[in-house]
Amino acid sequence: MLDSVRNIFSIPDLRKRVLYTFLLLGVYRIGANIPIPGVDTNAILAFFEQAKNTLFGLFNLFSGGAMEKMTIFALGIMPNVSASIILQLLTVVWPYLERLSKEGELGRRKITQYTRYGTVLLSIVQGMGIAIFLENSKSPLGQPLVPEPGFGFRLMTILTLTTGTAFIMWLGEQISERGVGNGISLIIFAGIVVGMPQAALELFQDLRSGTRNLLVVLLLLAFMVAVVGAIVFVERGQRRIPVQYAKRVVGRRLMGGQSTHLPLRVNTGGVIPVIFASSIITLPQLVTSAFREPPGWLQGFIDQLSFGMPLYNLFYIAGIIFFCYFYTSIIFNPLDVADNMKKYGGFIPGIRPGKRTADYIDSVLSRLTLAGAIYLCVVALVPEFLITGFKVQHLPWVGVPLENFLTNFNLVWIMEGFGFNFYFGGTSLLIVVGVAMDTVNQIESQLIMRHYDGFFKGSGGFRIRGRRG
Repeated sequence: MLDSVRNIFSIPDLRKRVLYTFLLLGVYRIGANIPIPGVDTNAILAFFEQAKNTLFGLFNLFSGGAMEKMTIFALGIMPNVSASIILQLLTVVWPYLERLSKEGELGRRKITQYTRYGTVLLSIVQGMGIAIFLENSKSPLGQPLVPEPGFGFRLMTILTLTTGTAFIMWLGEQISERGVGNGISLIIFAGIVVGMPQAALELFQDLRSGTRNLLVVLLLLAFMVAVVGAIVFVERGQRRIPVQYAKRVVGRRLMGGQSTHLPLRVNTGGVIPVIFASSIITLPQLVTSAFREPPGWLQGFIDQLSFGMPLYNLFYIAGIIFFCYFYTSIIFNPLDVADNMKKYGGFIPGIRPGKRTADYIDSVLSRLTLAGAIYLCVVALVPEFLITGFKVQHLPWVGVPLENFLTNFNLVWIMEGFGFNFYFGGTSLLIVVGVAMDTVNQIESQLIMRHYDGFFKGSGGFRIRGRRG
């Protein structure tokens, strides 16, 4: 491992790429500490300290702590991610975008341009929502978050946050082009891991003060290691469908006849279904936050969409499963794969070429997608359990008996959780592990291409496969 790290910095081009990546990530972290004009920083910190175990804690996590300080990068890279996902979804229903996606490099550049426009538009809308929300909110001590609200503050907030998001988008594109790894993913990765040392320090202080039990913390760490191992195992998991190519004569040469396989990943959609499902389920809360006093019935519905509530968990699971199938259907078309196999003389043993092959691949992919969706649901619900538990007392008919049963047997922690923050959540671990696997895989490919050993030399040909591997 140490030899591989030394090899990275002994190759001029790779060393330049790695240092360039660290430099741009450093610029991102500097901008995440510059507050926007017109806000009371102390009041905002107090407000987010109280709301860290709510949806705002999740938004703050993806922004790398920029939201709790309300900095110029408070929106983070999520508007760009949302715009990219929306463009991918529109590719299915809009023939113009579908044609662009099949035009190679020129079409990809055009779609990238539309994604940038969508990012700016979403940033403007979200910036307006944040400005109105800040004006209508106060700290736990009753201090207004915005001392001088008005049109000027709203305009400045929209301009600042939109510019900040556009700059982050540019940083991500530069990292992808001139650095190592996927720039957008690395920015999200950096935003999550930057808070882990602070979370570990808080956990250590809780141990010293006696707030946390040592056995519980050790069990939590063991559980985190197990979750990381499960994520690595599933993300590398594939179903390999055997493919045989018939022999054919091309000119005077006999071609084909080899056997290969079609790899189908267990989790084809990666973390995108989780991000998109969480974005959809939090939309009602973001909309109602713009009202100073929402109607009672609407506030009651929003309360049912809080962390740990049965309705929230139900919608969250349904959203993840839906977007797993939907996103997989966008990026993988069994009919196109079957047609390409038939064009080059390939077939699956025992399956007729053409539509039968497409139906067979589709059936296998549907079962794999269900397994991947269940895996994502389990991983995504871990933070809800660690933070607020499962509010079983709000279940209809059986809620009160369950609450009494758990209380009598000293199992209140099931309903209240452990109070841990998002850094120990399954969603953040899924992102961190997936991006780390992708980045290490790219660096290892660069080393092997230059005739150096990778990170796992002497491992019998073992190689890390990233989430796109």
